[in-house]
Amino acid sequence: MDSMSPIVSLSQVKFAWPGQTVSLHIEQLEIQQGDRVFIKGPSGSGKTTLLGLLGGVLQPQDGQVQVLDQSLEQISSAARDHFRSDHIGYIFQMFNLLPYLSVVENAALPCSFSKSRKQLAIQRSGSITKEALRLLQHLGLSDSGLLQRSVSALSIGQQQRVAAARALIGSPELIIADEPTSALDQDTRELFLRLLFEECDKSGATLLFVSHDHNLQRHFNKIIDLAQTNLATSPIDRRSA
Repeated sequence: MDSMSPIVSLSQVKFAWPGQTVSLHIEQLEIQQGDRVFIKGPSGSGKTTLLGLLGGVLQPQDGQVQVLDQSLEQISSAARDHFRSDHIGYIFQMFNLLPYLSVVENAALPCSFSKSRKQLAIQRSGSITKEALRLLQHLGLSDSGLLQRSVSALSIGQQQRVAAARALIGSPELIIADEPTSALDQDTRELFLRLLFEECDKSGATLLFVSHDHNLQRHFNKIIDLAQTNLATSPIDRRSA
């Protein structure tokens, strides 16, 4: 990737669910490497759809979605899956941890699907397990007994940190966090965000963070308000329709 190129670039992107009108219309959007991006907007403004497009899970009907200089709409579904595994770490709102795996096994899981992330994890700490342990400990999970438990035995806050370690392992260039702090109190949210920033800074990762908690946006250097950016729902678009 050209160091001067944006890590994310959307141009004339339109997306509509089957049988429905366009729900996301973004004329131009660029995100630079290392940005900390806060994405906000009311329900229905297109936040989840935007994340789906950036992750290659959804495909636009029109326009171009580029991530790391790769136009996602131009490659196959299987190629998008491989691209996502190698380059994108995702923290889901409900975490999506696997209950039959231990805490450490959950954190290490992406390295089973991506050779590049496996190699980077080994380079950083000597083994995948050691890198998983390093991330978990930095995120506040250092109890050796806890680390071998099933994740279903953890608190919501502990599960959130496992999900973050899983997204971060292997140093993916782009971290996408979809409402990861919605179940946490304000103090815990602030601490989690600080630790997440520290890990992103270490690896040079770009962070896209969706949240309804506008108190957190002061920590970010770029704000995307989809109530304004998404022309399919903005007042400007309705007046011109």
